[in-house]
Parts: sequence; structure tokens; C-alpha cells
Amino acid sequence: MKSKWRFIVGAVAAAVSLVGYCADAQRYRLAWSDEFDYKGLPDSTKWTYDVGDGCPVFCGWGGSEEQYYTYKRTNNARVESGYLVIEAHQEKFGDADYTSARVVTRGKNEWLYGKIEVRARLPGGSGTSPAIWMLPYFDDRPVKLPEDGQLDIMVHTGAELDVIHGMVHTSAYNLSLGTERMGHIQLSSVDKRFHTFSIEWTPTKIEWFVDGKKYHKVVDDGTGKDGWPFFNPFYLILNLSVSQGQGLESTSWPQRMEVDFVRVYQRKPKKRPQVDEFMDEGF
Repeated sequence: MKSKWRFIVGAVAAAVSLVGYCADAQRYRLAWSDEFDYKGLPDSTKWTYDVGDGCPVFCGWGGSEEQYYTYKRTNNARVESGYLVIEAHQEKFGDADYTSARVVTRGKNEWLYGKIEVRARLPGGSGTSPAIWMLPYFDDRPVKLPEDGQLDIMVHTGAELDVIHGMVHTSAYNLSLGTERMGHIQLSSVDKRFHTFSIEWTPTKIEWFVDGKKYHKVVDDGTGKDGWPFFNPFYLILNLSVSQGQGLESTSWPQRMEVDFVRVYQRKPKKRPQVDEFMDEGF
């Protein structure tokens, strides 16, 4: 009886998953991806790097980050066995005691609206903070935060191993003011299993998903750019930071984030009826 019930439940789950996939296939087309089916450094036609410790403008990268982000160093960012590996090491590098990597699509690929999907396995070290996020790109000036907007697809800290966060940062809604528009979801075994983190971004709303389950939504509240600056192309960032304030001393090294794929989908244009379709209907 139990076997029969499990079969029924499994069949229903598969059917629901297929319906969701078909609905997505009808709404979206794949616009860009990296399946990491090669070896060595990340594909230079798709990725570049943020380098250093954020100084002199954003020392600690605007927070209490301890790592130095390196450039084209396979110890910290490499593709192997079908995965992008971003790895943090406890080692002296310049004035920093840790190294890691922050890979970005800035200047190579940016997108306005769509579905962004990343399948990844996260580190479990208490001093680590992997992130999948986006910032706007401008040809003529640097980004200004928080007024230009920041979109966090997935933020995690080893200190809260089973919690995933998603949020936006704007002039009106941010952590400094205590007005952040943040959602979170409980998710076990993030350091043992791969999970798919995604957003669906339209002109009026952003929705967050883990493994296809929606857990957060932010809508344009009509306050203008202060509350909704998400009308420019944004680029993607994948990084693994190290923070002293999160129990770093108990962490074993190295720590890694593994990424199975990154996919960006754009909405398909709505199909317009053809002349012969009207003729068939007798118009």
C-alpha cells in the first residue's frame, strides 16, 4: 500500500513539474547561459572579475568582508567536472588573510527583465557568505548605491545554514534604514545538495523562487525611482565572501560554492494572429 501511495505521489509531483516546465517554455526563451561544460578559467566571453578588497572607496566591499578577490586565479575560480567552483582559502594575500573570487558579467552581458536561474551548492562554513545578485550597468558612470538599485537573487550565511534570503536594495528600502524588502525560506542541506535559485523580473514586480517554489515578491509601489529603480539593464554577480563576525574561527578551509549552470530567459513576444487565421474563422 505504501509503495502504491509513493508511486501516486511521485506521479503527481512529476505531472506538476511538467506543467510548470511547459508553462515556462510557452512564456520564455533561453537568451543566455553558461553550462560550465569546459575546463579551466571561467569563459572570458561571458565573465570578468571584481578584484581586491574594495578599497579605497568600499573597503571590505561595503561591509566587514575579510577576503581579497583575485583575478584569473584558478585557486579561487575555475571550471572543473562540469561546475564553476568559487573557492575561499585562508591564506595571506596582500593585506588580507583570505582569498576568494567574485565573477561578474558586467560589460559582457546585461539584461532588462526576464527569468534568471542559477543551480548551485553552497558552502557550510560559519564565516562564509555566498551570493547570487545583480547590479545595474551604465556606460557613462559608475553605479550609485542604493539609489540605482541592487537585486539579491540569493544571499546565504553559514551562520544561518538552513536559511536563504532574497531582497532588493533601493533609496527607500534598504538595510541601513531598516526598511528592507526581504524574504526568506528554510532550506535544509544547502551544503550537501544542489538547489535552483531564481527570480522572475517584470516591469512591475520581482518574484523569488527556490526549486520552483515562490517564497517572496516585491512590486512597484508607485513611489518612483526611490522605491523602484529596476528599469535599467542589470548584470549578474556570483561571489563567496568571508566575514569575521560570523564565527570564522570555527571554519575549516577551503570553502567552496559550486555552480551547475546559469541561465537567463527572456519573455517571448506575444504572437499576433496571422491573416489566414482570421480567414479560417470566417472574418
